[in-house]
Amino acid sequence: MLDFGAGRGAGQSEDSVAYRRSLRSLKGRVRELVGVDVDPAVTTNKALDRAFVITPDGELPIADQSIDVIVSDFVFEHLQDPARAARELDRVLKPGGWICARTPNRYGYIALANRMIPDRLHARIIQSAQDDRKGEDVFPAVYRLNTAGAFKRHFPASRYDLYVIPWDAEPAYYFGSKLLYSLLLAVQHCTPAPFKTVLTAFMRKRPVP
Repeated sequence: MLDFGAGRGAGQSEDSVAYRRSLRSLKGRVRELVGVDVDPAVTTNKALDRAFVITPDGELPIADQSIDVIVSDFVFEHLQDPARAARELDRVLKPGGWICARTPNRYGYIALANRMIPDRLHARIIQSAQDDRKGEDVFPAVYRLNTAGAFKRHFPASRYDLYVIPWDAEPAYYFGSKLLYSLLLAVQHCTPAPFKTVLTAFMRKRPVP
């Protein structure tokens, strides 16, 4: 299994809820869990069996068609060159294998608001909105692989069975305000599917005939 954009593993090491940590922990449940990230902190991620630091425009240090499952959690929004990334994921994935990705919806209110914030203020504002978010975990987002249409372009039907599910996560950016939290819940309740905040995509690489 490949964790694409594994980071430093904060979800496994710093979550105060043991059940959530257990759900996120895949090490020992698969034959081998390999993680890659542009952030050198990935080498400190104890939830991985092996870790590699990669460059945004470089190849993954993984053999062709050697991976059964690729997981990627809130990473696709940071990809500067989604076409290149998709080619690399396709290269290392076995026929019949799956890519499972969770990412913000480009048309959701979170992504829309985020694109209005200058890059120099991102870390400060996100940390204010989320008490448990650390500045070292905030990266620039470009939202180039964050719509159903973008998934279809980069993982075409000729090679992939694609399932994209729009949904709303529990509000996270509410600055500790119960009123704002309630207002965001109300907005989410009224929001149609194309404008939900999160997309979860499941892509199965078609077996070779």
